[in-house]
Amino acid sequence: MTATTAALGTPIQGVTLYSLTRFWHSRQMTFPELVREVARRELGPGLEIVGFQSIRDFPRVDENFVREFRDLLDETGLVPTALGANADAGLRRDRMLTDDELVEYMKPQIDVARRLGFPIVRVQYSVTPDDMERLLPVAEAASVTLGMEIHAHHSPRHPTMQALLERYEKLGSPHLGFIPDWGSTMSQVPRSLLEKYRRREIAPELIAEVDKYWNSKHGAGGLTDEEQQRQLEEFADLARSYGADDIAFELAINATSLFGHGEVSEWLDILPWAVHTHGKFYEIDSAGEDPSVPARELLDLYVKNGYSRTISTEWEGFHWNDWENAFDIIAKQQALLRDATEQSGSRMIVDAAEARAVRGWR
Repeated sequence: MTATTAALGTPIQGVTLYSLTRFWHSRQMTFPELVREVARRELGPGLEIVGFQSIRDFPRVDENFVREFRDLLDETGLVPTALGANADAGLRRDRMLTDDELVEYMKPQIDVARRLGFPIVRVQYSVTPDDMERLLPVAEAASVTLGMEIHAHHSPRHPTMQALLERYEKLGSPHLGFIPDWGSTMSQVPRSLLEKYRRREIAPELIAEVDKYWNSKHGAGGLTDEEQQRQLEEFADLARSYGADDIAFELAINATSLFGHGEVSEWLDILPWAVHTHGKFYEIDSAGEDPSVPARELLDLYVKNGYSRTISTEWEGFHWNDWENAFDIIAKQQALLRDATEQSGSRMIVDAAEARAVRGWR
């Protein structure tokens, strides 16, 4: 595969229900109600869900749920795009799962995707290149594609992802790929997080130092595992030095595990293998722009390199932003993405029938 294509890409608009976690956790809306509201607000046609979040007893899924879910898709006209599986290698208290155990743990999750009609399964980095190769026949039999999520602190050039890329190129299977997460490519700490700290009456000096420290580490691309651990400790120490022990760990995790330092250009390395995208964002400003994720640059790269798969809007600002409506802010980000796609000379697909035709989905 090469990163150059003659035709401009036409990305497909979509959303993950993970963006609506607050509605789910607060029990304001049921799973079917969330799906119907996504359709009513025209935030699809693509629909992504996280198995363990949205489905009781996942991956033990009975036929009643399968039937009800497929009926719900027929009712709303939404198209299933990706099922978020979890590679929880730390399930046991006494040790990490072995490769054999992790492979067996993934198999029923892949089968649920088949039964529900999802063409893509999101995989996490606990799954090694050897594990992915062992799971490939399972994915092929299920007619699904395994997409390894590239999430901060990783970037496309992290050794973990480069090892997977090398294995993909060796195997040459269309059932293996990557899922870029734009949180790996941040331009600054989200202003909404800094605002939350202000509302919590965190010392203004600490807020300014957090911003300054993150910016000082920017420009060198994605972090190695060692760099991430070191920065996590440094961010926590910074918070403690201002007497903010209560947010030290929270601040460190946010700054190192959510807000990546990768460059936009790095995605070219894996874009031919990108089977789905998490259009991660945290905020939209009063001008309708994203101040912390370079969305327009990313869309330009995607469009000009022929990307015609789904960009699944993923609002992760819900972790701290409790003053904005998730549905409203998702709509604002999608408007930005549509405009950015047009500015790059193409368009974003928002029609379910066209999305199915373009991707050959059921």
